[in-house]
Amino acid sequence: MSRSIMAFDFGTKSIGSAIGQEVTGTASPLKAFKANDGIPNWDDIEKQIKEWQPDLLVVGLPTDLHGKDLESITQRARKFAKRLQGRFGMQVEMHDERLSTTEARADLFSMGGYKALTKGNVDCQSAVVILESWFEAQWAE
Repeated sequence: MSRSIMAFDFGTKSIGSAIGQEVTGTASPLKAFKANDGIPNWDDIEKQIKEWQPDLLVVGLPTDLHGKDLESITQRARKFAKRLQGRFGMQVEMHDERLSTTEARADLFSMGGYKALTKGNVDCQSAVVILESWFEAQWAE
């Protein structure tokens, strides 16, 4: 069975998204949603979910390098995941996103130099990194 999975890189000003296929284990960037103190326009998220019809949602879980919660952002990402689940009635999983932004910046820079490093591009590429890492973790089990 091949599921379609949508991932989100939560941020207080921008939330990146990506879509991927379980059968290939690869993901593609979608769109970055502007957020006001971590709250997106839920109608925009709903449009994207309806368009892509994913089977599962994955939200990046921000932690420090030792896997411990960060002051406020970790709880806010969990709250965002719960809101996704509540609003859309979909299964949502959290996945460790340590160093995803660093990896995303390196990927984007190698593809397009400094011009590719816009905030929206970085957030969406971070969602790609989160989702591809989630795929790898599923195969390791």
